[in-house]
Amino acid sequence: MSFLRRVVGHVSAAIVLGLTSFPLSAADINSLKEQYRRPLEIPFPESAPYSPQMATLGKMLFFDPRLSGNKNINCVSCHNPSFGYEVPVPTAVGSANTLLGRQAPTILNAAWVAPMFWDGRAETLEEQAAGPITNPEEMDGKFEAIVEILDEIPGYNKWFGLVFPHDGITRDTVLTAISTYERTVVSGWSPFDRWVEGDEGAISTSAKRGFELFNGKGNCAPCHTGWNFTDNKFHDIGTPTEDIGRGLYEEDNPKAQFAFKTPGLRNLTYRAPFTHNGSIPDLETMIAHYNAGGIERPSRSEHVHPLDLSEREVQDLKAFLVSLTAERTETPMPTLPN
Repeated sequence: MSFLRRVVGHVSAAIVLGLTSFPLSAADINSLKEQYRRPLEIPFPESAPYSPQMATLGKMLFFDPRLSGNKNINCVSCHNPSFGYEVPVPTAVGSANTLLGRQAPTILNAAWVAPMFWDGRAETLEEQAAGPITNPEEMDGKFEAIVEILDEIPGYNKWFGLVFPHDGITRDTVLTAISTYERTVVSGWSPFDRWVEGDEGAISTSAKRGFELFNGKGNCAPCHTGWNFTDNKFHDIGTPTEDIGRGLYEEDNPKAQFAFKTPGLRNLTYRAPFTHNGSIPDLETMIAHYNAGGIERPSRSEHVHPLDLSEREVQDLKAFLVSLTAERTETPMPTLPN
């Protein structure tokens, strides 16, 4: 995979939905598929261009519990590769073995995601990485202590000297390295991707019907756009919750109340349970929620309403969503410096 910087544009949902009436012709399906074609390069900021050394250092830090206050938890504790870089429980668990308030968002394809967190309170990956590390309820680390600890480890001194010869070990270089690694965490090629590339046998007939439903009657495409299937915006999807989400930062915006970041849909079959609080246990329940329309309230997104999907349509939509999951790959644990 090439790691050159590239900005990937997305076609608006209005254009996608405005192609034609449904069912689509073969020509229209091929045109629509183009809106979901994978990019071939990962975008990195000019301030932190990719290097394999920096990504390797960031991976070591991502797996290192010495960044936490009690040395008992690391980034992987909430972003486990085996579970789509999430955790298989409704909400993550913090350093004091206490349940946190929200599900851990995946870091899959984070290079294309901004802003960060369910409520969008961080603009960049670097800012995002600092939050959980220092939050008393999460990793409970303090950067002054972290820098001192890392500075006493010869292996880290060597790596930071190689990657950051002018700065060494600082709060900012720690966050830059972690964020660089996180940008390299990209979902693998899925059956859907192979179908987009022209392999008609890559997905089932049911999944192909589900693709049309996703972009038509199912009304998923207005929010789940582009190759990562997210508009990077905030919507109230009508789930029961007292958490106002984005509303904390947009108090005067009625639509921001109970609104949360649209999650990408890649590798969904590894990532249950779903939503900001893990209240939806599986894909079947998620589809049923959208089919029913969720709780009707003033903040509910205009895109969320009862769909009246038949049983076959529900199964077709599920088949399409499953096709977005790549074959499982191994993520080896790094050897941590001593």
